[in-house]
Amino acid sequence: MILYDQRIPASLIEFGIQIPVKDSRSIKTFKALLDDPKLLPLREHWHHDRIVETISREDLLRVHSANYVNRLYSDGLEQEIISTFELIDAEGKYYRYAPETATRPLTDLFERLLTKAAGSIQAARLALDHGFCFSFTGGAHHAQHDFGKGFCMMNDIVIAARKLQHEKKVDRVWVIDVDAHKGDGTAALTAGDSSIRTLSVHMASGWPLDEPAVFADGNANLSFIPSDIDIPIESGEEGYYIERLQKGLNKLAENASADLAIVVCGADPYENDELPSASRLKLSLEQMFARDQLLYTWLMERNIPSVFLMAGGYGEDVWRVYAQFLRWVLHLRHASHG
Repeated sequence: MILYDQRIPASLIEFGIQIPVKDSRSIKTFKALLDDPKLLPLREHWHHDRIVETISREDLLRVHSANYVNRLYSDGLEQEIISTFELIDAEGKYYRYAPETATRPLTDLFERLLTKAAGSIQAARLALDHGFCFSFTGGAHHAQHDFGKGFCMMNDIVIAARKLQHEKKVDRVWVIDVDAHKGDGTAALTAGDSSIRTLSVHMASGWPLDEPAVFADGNANLSFIPSDIDIPIESGEEGYYIERLQKGLNKLAENASADLAIVVCGADPYENDELPSASRLKLSLEQMFARDQLLYTWLMERNIPSVFLMAGGYGEDVWRVYAQFLRWVLHLRHASHG
């Protein structure tokens, strides 16, 4: 099952934001699936084409502070977007941002981000119904309780988990984060809550772990709050990635199972990803495929419904990571029975 609403671009260029998230990562991935002669005739069985779920303030308030949510619904929204997407540098200059090229107001981005977050909830519902769903949106794992960070304005991962727990659709949730960067917001938001267990395999150094552990104002850096299982990978250790991930997954399952797994399935560990802050981890296309096959197979063997979120993936080549995995999954789930 795939949730892909083609009305929602991946790129932020219409807002003047020049972060290298490309529309091609969605468009080319989907085209690769439609170009498959076995999958195309079965499209109505695997493609959900509309995000119909909505996000309310109540949904946000289960995860984020009232102060932050109020700022998002106020005249302060533009400043929150500028801060979250790091559009102004320490010298006060625009960074990866050219407002004169924008065709839409920056504040319009908020509604799109709400829709993307709602997509994670909808995809999780589809996973509970069908056993698996891959969403072409979601995975904003850096958003914290009181602020956005690292291109992540609201933590849709925890929002989805909390909403489904609130509705008593699930009790225990696993978050398995294989994005290049540590899932720091998710770890902080769920710290001490045994109902949501977190695993993050990520670059051992670099952003956000190159920030100080304690800021100049004396406040602790929330990015250093540990996940339940952290698997740091140093540059040059890519050959151990799959083995360490396998051990981490087995450790995750030692105590109790889960009613739902949310996989933050970023493509930015791929060696051809174009985001500079992800460059310390360089997995080959073959290693990325092995990662995704391991995650899917391991969860299916345990009968745990799983929602995979597209998460981080930057540049013109990352679609290959998603396409190879989804072709394989859809053949397993649909084409082999067609």
